[in-house]
Parts: sequence; structure tokens; C-alpha cells
Amino acid sequence: MLHYQIEFDDYRQHLIHVTLRFVAIPTQVLSLPTWIPGSYLIREFSKHIESVKAYDEDGRMLQISKFEKNKWRLFNTDFELITVEYDVYAYDLSVRGAYVDQNRLYVNPACACLGLEGQEENQVEVEVFLPDELKHFQLATGLAHKSLVKGRHTLKAKNYAQLIDSPFELADQTRFSFEANGIPHEFVVSGKHAMNAQRMQQDIEKICSTEIAMFGSAPFENYTFMTMATGNSYGGLEHPNSTSLITPRDDLPKADEPIEPSKDYQRFLGLCSHEYFHSWLVKFIRPENFVNYDLNKEGYTSLLWIFEGFTSYYDDLILLRSGVVNQASYIELLKTQIDRYLQNPGRAVQTVSESSFDAWVKFYRQDENSNNAGTSYYNKGCLVALCLDLGLRLRGSSLDALMRKLYENAQNGIQVSERTIFDLCKALTGQDWAEQINHLINTTDELPLDQLLPEFGLSYTLKNDKALPFGLKVADKPEGVLVQSARRDGVAAQAGLSANDVIIAIDGLKATEKLLEQYAKQKATFTVYAFRRDELMQFELSGGAIDLTTVELKVEDQAKAEKWLKA
Repeated sequence: MLHYQIEFDDYRQHLIHVTLRFVAIPTQVLSLPTWIPGSYLIREFSKHIESVKAYDEDGRMLQISKFEKNKWRLFNTDFELITVEYDVYAYDLSVRGAYVDQNRLYVNPACACLGLEGQEENQVEVEVFLPDELKHFQLATGLAHKSLVKGRHTLKAKNYAQLIDSPFELADQTRFSFEANGIPHEFVVSGKHAMNAQRMQQDIEKICSTEIAMFGSAPFENYTFMTMATGNSYGGLEHPNSTSLITPRDDLPKADEPIEPSKDYQRFLGLCSHEYFHSWLVKFIRPENFVNYDLNKEGYTSLLWIFEGFTSYYDDLILLRSGVVNQASYIELLKTQIDRYLQNPGRAVQTVSESSFDAWVKFYRQDENSNNAGTSYYNKGCLVALCLDLGLRLRGSSLDALMRKLYENAQNGIQVSERTIFDLCKALTGQDWAEQINHLINTTDELPLDQLLPEFGLSYTLKNDKALPFGLKVADKPEGVLVQSARRDGVAAQAGLSANDVIIAIDGLKATEKLLEQYAKQKATFTVYAFRRDELMQFELSGGAIDLTTVELKVEDQAKAEKWLKA
């Protein structure tokens, strides 16, 4: 057994002290993951490790040397009891890292607990010790745990893989418990908030029950939602039987939350629905090459359009099916997804399968050119899922049936390959889907939404009632108008203006966002002055704007719509 002792005495300095005790194999290597499952970017967690020391069972210091960016080697020659101590700097308020201060102690073991090469399958015990002034903090985690003494908690994991995929939090928490389809769930919120817990419980129960019912069972025996409420942070990360969420406190349900959830609250419910769905799709059903992660390097797959895209399709659809939102709200949520797709020029440059493969270097590293050069496997993947669902329903099946088949396959040890969706669509309908699926995922052609949605009672009308002046996304700043991004096909980019330029004058007048909008409507050519870094530049700019396409969706035939929306 591996034994970790975690102490937070230096929480004011955002430090975690870790003591690891184990019987070492000769020349034992210790390592820390470079990324965390579910978030496809090399995070370099080892940069936060400080003051690594090793001792033998008699307390004598041993030599331990770092020989790779995330690996240390012990120069022991025998099987002996070793103690390794180190500090971890923990000041990352995201769902992917570790964060400690006087209000919250949050740890993803992936970035704090060194693993032992060759001992990955050993059982793990983690003892957590709280300083006296924080002993009142409550614990939330998906790991098995107990507390016999106030301020001291024991957590257990069956192996290192389970440990690093199971975050834990200690804080003052608002919490409630419930059962969904007989499975115990816990919902925990920390941070400053005024959440209507009764309403939250009512809605989250419906969401969880609906998702379990769709698959027929769940791949977990219990589940924990851990939510941190902040001013404006947003995100989530899935784990096998838990999720970490971070949300603006205004997205939580209010004391007077209306029957139909507000837009803000809908966003949070969608986040809960999304991460919970990942318990099946990502944590249990996986790409073939993600069955055994190598957390030392990138793991590439062109299938994230399935794993994130399908999840993004179901997260809002589940809100409707569970009765948490009404049909009008769901149609509006779908419209938002389609508008985002239609206003992304990068959809003509990058396919959704290419976007999946490039997640490591593009999606998780957004810059001013991202919208011009790429598409989102979340956004387009969601609409690909919609196309597949409607196409399957026209042939007597559904995406629900396909999901249940994926789940059944995973239970039998069969995971997702490049051919899986092709093969399952054929098995479910008796027809060859190669051409249709290749069109959706391997080309930049437009998705056939205008053909499919009318088959289910929805009219699909494109509108151009909004525009992007000069093809620029801008923001007023004290120093001028900051260009946040520039569409390549816009007159501004073609004249030489670029993202991060600060426009200070147009036609001799002090530049403002409103003034740019006025001049964009003129046919004339005028002089624009802008700073690029600290250099003043001059541009000759003609009027012009890029239409921002939106879609209008209307239910024209309710009976047809219900054949899709009511599952």
C-alpha cells in the first residue's frame, strides 16, 4: 500500500505538504502526470513541486535526483521503506489544478501526488490533516473516505489511476443528498453564494434520473457534484463518480427563481448535465487509444467530436426531456449553437475530425486567429450529433439507441474506434452511412440542418440582421478602440489592420466603437490611425461590414417535433 499524508499548515502561502511512504523497488522512479484526463493540454504540473527530500526507515537522507521534467529517481539498492517529502504550490482556481487558502482546500491528486513507476496498481491511502483553525471544513470527494477525528480524514483508492482521477475539497459547504434511480448522490457548493438549494435539488434530481434512464444503468455506485461559486469563472471536469464545477454565483438558482429557469441558471444546469453525461461518454465509453492513458505525453484522437460533441448535444436536450426547461427554451438553446456555428468562418477551413485531433495545440490554445482557422469539436460536434440523431430517426432508429449500443459495447470491453459510428449506424438501420458521415466529419461542407429539421416540424430560416463593422470585433478602452479579432474576409484586415491594434482616430475624429459602426455604413474611403504595440500606423479604410448569419427556428408541426424532442 502507498500512503500519502497531506497537510495544509502553510495554506496562507498556498502550499500543500505531502509525505509519501512506501516500500521502494530498487532504483525507484517517482513521477507526476503532465496532463489530467479530460483536459487535453500539457499542464506541466511538476513545475509546482518544491523541496523534494527522501529518507530511509532510519531517517537518513537519501539521494533523489530529478532526471526528466516530471520524474525523480531514488538511488536505493534494496526493497526498503522510504519516506519522500515535498511541497506543492497550489494557487490554480480552475477545475484542473489545486488551490488552497483560508477559504478552500482543493486538490486534484494528479497535480500533487507523485506516483511510483512499477507500483501503479498498489492500493492507496491518503490521510488529510487540517490545521486547528480549519478543522470545521467539510470534505467532498468521490473517493471512499472516513473521519474518526475532527480535522483528520482518511481517503482510499484502489490504485494510482483512481487516485489521480478523484479530486477532493475541504471548505465551508452548502450540501444536500438525494437518490437518482436508487443511486446515492451528493451535491456540494462552496464559495460565497445564495443558492436556492431546494430548487437546485429538484432540478438536478430530474437531470440525473433522466440520464440514467436513457442508458438503463450507471457505471458508478455513488456520485458527487463539487461546485465552486465565484464572480465569473466557468468550467467543469468529469471524473468517474464525481465532477468539479466552477460557476459564476449568479448562475445558481435564486430564492425567487422562476418556474422556467433564467438564462443564467440554464447555463449552470447545462454544465451539470454535460459533466454528468461524461460519466458514460468519456469516463466509461472511451476512444480505443484512451483506454490506457500515457499521462507523460499527448494522446491523440480524431474522435472528440463524438465524446465532447455528442455530450454537448445531449446536455441541453436532457434539460428538455427531464422537464427542467420547456420546449421554447430548448429551441433557443439550439438556435444559440447553430448561430455560433454559422458565425465561425473557421468552419470552412478545418473539419471537425481535424479539430478533434488538434485539440492539444489549437482548441486549448486559443488566440486571435482561432475563429478564422478552426472550428470547435464541441459546437460542430453537437450539430453533427443532431444530424445523426435526425437521420437515424428518419430510418427508424435514434442516437439514443446508438448511445446504448456504445454503452453495451464498453461493458463488454469494446471501445470506440474510427469505424465504430459508421458500423453502428449501419447495424441500426441496415443502410451504409459512409457517405453521410464522411460528409459531416471529414469535409467543411455545410451541415444539412436546413434539410433535416423541417422533417421534424421545424422551419429553418437564415437571417442577416446583424453585422460586424469592418469585419472587426472591438472593445472601447481608455486608450482607444481595441481590435480583439479581425475576420480575414473583412475590409479592415484586407487594409492591414490586425488583432490587438488600438484604433485612436478615424477620419480625424477620436475613435469609439459607435463611431466605427457609423463609418462602416459609408461607401467612402477614410484614414484610420492606430497603434500597433508602440508604433503609430496609418491605414486607408473603406466602409463595409460582414453579415452575421443567424437562424430562426419555429415549430410548425408539433406532432413531428415530438417524434424527436420527446425521445
